[in-house]
Amino acid sequence: MRRPSARPNQPSPPDPSSALPFNAPAARRIRAALGMGPEHVAHGMRVSYGLPYVTPDLVTAWERQLAAPSGAELTALAGVLWCSPGELIGRPRTLREHRIARGLPPEDVARAVGLDLPRYLRMEERDDWRGNERQSAALAEALDLALPDFVTVTGREEHLAELLRSAVATRWQAYVRPVAKVVPLERPQLERTLQALHQDYQGQMVASLNWGGNSAASDAGDAGRDYLDRIVDHFWERTRL
Repeated sequence: MRRPSARPNQPSPPDPSSALPFNAPAARRIRAALGMGPEHVAHGMRVSYGLPYVTPDLVTAWERQLAAPSGAELTALAGVLWCSPGELIGRPRTLREHRIARGLPPEDVARAVGLDLPRYLRMEERDDWRGNERQSAALAEALDLALPDFVTVTGREEHLAELLRSAVATRWQAYVRPVAKVVPLERPQLERTLQALHQDYQGQMVASLNWGGNSAASDAGDAGRDYLDRIVDHFWERTRL
């Protein structure tokens, strides 16, 4: 009885729950710059990386965003294209995506942060970092995480958002210390940032009150709600000023 192939002839759309944030335009651009066709890429992945099912059609499907490569496929693709995996990934968000973007095997990261491999892999699979402060610092170093990425990967972003929403809606001074426990910024910079966010938000709320019940007030209210929805983005923008 013939066994089914590892890959169907026609690729199916990527599963959003498992697909990496693949940068298809970058893959296509790098391949073209090297003067390679999809058939050359597929051949290299089959011969050099032991992926016998990779065809030119599958490479083309990746580039057209009809399918997305797995972690192992992306690493092999980067090898064939003579680039780092990070160049083929959009902005990484999860622990797994950051690791793959750095081209690191899970064993190396687990060793660097002082965790046994099965426990680290469970955290990665669930996207639920459970390390202590020392391990979190080691993770940031191992993956070379910028501060916004560190907050996201360690699961602190939603807590930060809650604190920031309260800070802009009430007295921002009361939230300097709680925010500092989540984001290790210098106190003067943190105070300036929270004060600026508070002023921005309160300015929109005052405008909505002054305009009464007309359409301008409604627009101001919508802008205020949108501001709160994107409060973490506004926070990082302000810290770069």
